[in-house]
Amino acid sequence: MTERTYGFVSQDVLLSYSGLDFLRAIIGGDIPNPPMSETLDFHLREADHGRAMFEGVPSERFYNPIGTVHGGFAATLLDSALGCAIFTTLARGEAWTTLELKVNLVRPLSKDTGPVLAEGRVIHRGRSVATSEGELKDAAGKLYAHGSTTCMIFPAKG
Repeated sequence: MTERTYGFVSQDVLLSYSGLDFLRAIIGGDIPNPPMSETLDFHLREADHGRAMFEGVPSERFYNPIGTVHGGFAATLLDSALGCAIFTTLARGEAWTTLELKVNLVRPLSKDTGPVLAEGRVIHRGRSVATSEGELKDAAGKLYAHGSTTCMIFPAKG
C-alpha cells in the first residue's frame, strides 16, 4: 500500500482531471487524501465508474456522551461514498456539490465494531442533477447505516 499523505490541491488541478481519474490518483498516492480523512481515520479504498467505497475505523475518540460512536462518523463516511460515486461520473472540468443527504442509522457503532465500509452507487446521472445510494457495513456484511444523496452538477467552463 502507498503511504497516505494529506492535504488538498488547487481548483485548477482538480478540474484538470475527470472525477474517476482524480479519485484513482488519491488511491494511488499521486494526490493527497483530504485532511478530514486523517482527522476521522477513514480513506478512499475503491473507485469505479458510478461507484466509490471508503473504509473507516470507529474508535473511542469518536464516542458521544452515551458511549457509542457519534452518528456523524457514519454520516461522514456515507456522504463521502455517495458523493464520490457521483464524482466518478464527472468529465474533466465538471464540478459538483451536495444538495441533500439522507442517512438512516440502524445500529450503533463502537470501538469493537472493527473496520467499516461505506459504498455508494449512482442511481441517476442527469445533466445537472445526480443521485446515489449506499450502505455502511462491517467486515461480515452487517448493516449499520444506509443513505442517499442528491448532488448538483456544474458543467465545464469555456
